[in-house]
Amino acid sequence: MTTAGNIELRLLLGMTVALLAITGLRPFDQLTWFLEVFPVLVAIAVLAATRKSFPLTRLLYWLIFVHALILMVGGHYTYARVPLGFWVQELFDLGRNHYDRLGHVAQGFVPAMIAREVLLRRSPLVRGKWLFFLVLCVCAFVTVVYEFIEWWVALIAEGASIEFLGTQGDVWDTHWDMFLALCGALGAQLLLARVHDRQLAA
Repeated sequence: MTTAGNIELRLLLGMTVALLAITGLRPFDQLTWFLEVFPVLVAIAVLAATRKSFPLTRLLYWLIFVHALILMVGGHYTYARVPLGFWVQELFDLGRNHYDRLGHVAQGFVPAMIAREVLLRRSPLVRGKWLFFLVLCVCAFVTVVYEFIEWWVALIAEGASIEFLGTQGDVWDTHWDMFLALCGALGAQLLLARVHDRQLAA
């Protein structure tokens, strides 16, 4: 990786660590904050461990940072209380805070590009319909596992799980979560495949 690339990665890491510290100060609920940002902590460790052996494209590092930002903000306020979500709710006269919907779109969008890169670089798959389909399958698996985790937290944490689940009384919340993650995975491949291919080639 070039010197400029290393500087860019350090910048992203520095911003992520700073935002972790900021959002960890007096969050609405400390346990919810930890549960929401735990994937960010795991991602930092994995990316640091694989930076030399399997460096990702610049596109992926930036997408992962944006996804981490969404998680950290949601963790600080809880998804049902993020101010941006209230603003959108009032602007469009919606019945609930939809910030968590953004989070689940990202839950499909970003993992889709990660899966695409790993499959192209570490499997016999080539660009085409099978790659597109299998990336969707990977994202469907990721979002189902996440819904399982939410269910297990609900069983273990009881009252504290309400903020983590963030259903806001919507009985179809789990279905929406999985549907929006798939929409995100579809959108990522349709919108970013060419840019991603150019970065992979470089």
